[in-house]
Amino acid sequence: MGLIIALIFAGVFAVVALVLFAGSSGAAQKAKQVQATLDSALATESQAAREQIVNLRKNEQFSAIPWINSRLGKFEVGPKLQALIHQANLQWSAGSLLAMCGACFAIPAFVVHWKTASILFAALAGLIFGFMPIFFVLFKRSKRFGAFEKELPQACDLMVSALRAGQSLIAAMGMVSRECTDPLSGEFRTCFEEQNFGLELKTAVDNLLHRVPLQDLRIVCTAILIQKESGGNLAEVLDKTAHVIRERFRLKREVSTRTAQGRMTGWVLTLLPIVLGFALYCVNPDMMSLLWKRDIGIKLLYAASAMIVVGGLIIRKIVNMDV
Repeated sequence: MGLIIALIFAGVFAVVALVLFAGSSGAAQKAKQVQATLDSALATESQAAREQIVNLRKNEQFSAIPWINSRLGKFEVGPKLQALIHQANLQWSAGSLLAMCGACFAIPAFVVHWKTASILFAALAGLIFGFMPIFFVLFKRSKRFGAFEKELPQACDLMVSALRAGQSLIAAMGMVSRECTDPLSGEFRTCFEEQNFGLELKTAVDNLLHRVPLQDLRIVCTAILIQKESGGNLAEVLDKTAHVIRERFRLKREVSTRTAQGRMTGWVLTLLPIVLGFALYCVNPDMMSLLWKRDIGIKLLYAASAMIVVGGLIIRKIVNMDV
């Protein structure tokens, strides 16, 4: 019976995967044709000039499958997931991310239910593994934002030098887009190109803040917009802003250093029971299987899981400090 269920699940999963692959390949081929047409129309001959072209087209397609795309467009989850994927700089779509979450949920849940015959443990394992793709997107997003925040003071210094040399603010942003590294250069290049295509400065800056919602960048953009409305020495304001950002970054690193032991303690106390239970199951499966074969063992597992989650959340609340 278990083998039949496994074969049915594998068949359904293969059909869904083939449908998704067919839809994505067709969309990719169409995108390549459109890109080739644009390259031909722009007549870009060198690779360096081709790399400077910024794609400002708004891609609102959440999935390569039309009915999934229409369903995701009707809910708020589609645009939010697409914004997270864009901020993580991944070439995914909201539909593909949800498909990966579904696959990561179904396979572990089926395996756990097959081994333990417990719906609750199967659902718990499915939820843990089902959120792994979203956790990966959030990790890539956090890493990209960290790199952006680290390079932001240098970008401010570069803009200050350009302004003191007599260049305009837009020219200074263009210099930042050329001289700095990714991801800061790409975001500032998009903002610079939006200015060139006719958007107002406030709209372009708001779009930049929407793509990179960081507090330090908000300080810089606020200083730019205030100077645009009321006037003043923007070079001096940006110079002081870069100093404030460096001090905040130094304080954040100091707090992170002093709370490193607490974070490590939280990870050890959270993962140690799980790893130890898996190791004991590998050594003696009959002894460990008593935990989910008897009522008292199931109750102990519920209590242990609840205490692990609560303890991890308490330690996370203690070591996380806003700077």
